[in-house]
Amino acid sequence: MKNLAITTEDQNAALISEPALAKLAAKIEQLDLPFRVMLTAMTVMLLWAGAYKMTDPGSEGIEVLVNNSPLISWHFQLFGVHAGGDLIGLTEIVAALLMLAGLFRPQAGIVGGSIAVMMFFVTSTMLITTPDAITHVNGVGYMSFLGLFLYKDLLALGVSLYLITRFGRRAAAHKG
Repeated sequence: MKNLAITTEDQNAALISEPALAKLAAKIEQLDLPFRVMLTAMTVMLLWAGAYKMTDPGSEGIEVLVNNSPLISWHFQLFGVHAGGDLIGLTEIVAALLMLAGLFRPQAGIVGGSIAVMMFFVTSTMLITTPDAITHVNGVGYMSFLGLFLYKDLLALGVSLYLITRFGRRAAAHKG
């Protein structure tokens, strides 16, 4: 029995050995999975969120975020909540469509990614400017559900920057 156990342990160790992990990493890179997953997730999120902001509950739901942001509070004052929500939603949809177009015209993906970077920079600052985004328990600050909702935009900012670099590489490859 002991030899069988050692053999099983050796086999399990071989499965997670450095060469096996290197092969897995190479396969992930060969399939371009990080780019594909991030592009798909980003475009779905932007299309879905953009469409939702064009509804009454969607535009009213972001009112507290927009009104407390020194970077964009003017937006709803100028356009109103519903037209302002429509413009924000349209911007998100345009960014998503440009990123998808980037699969065929990488420069379009760079523009779409740049729009997303600007949007997610602004919304990331709302983590600081929105009341109740941070809640305090026993003197320690924690992100509330609203804070966690806003925090995802920091990740989306990073994904947008990554997509810009990937579209940039594709654009350079098409020229060369």
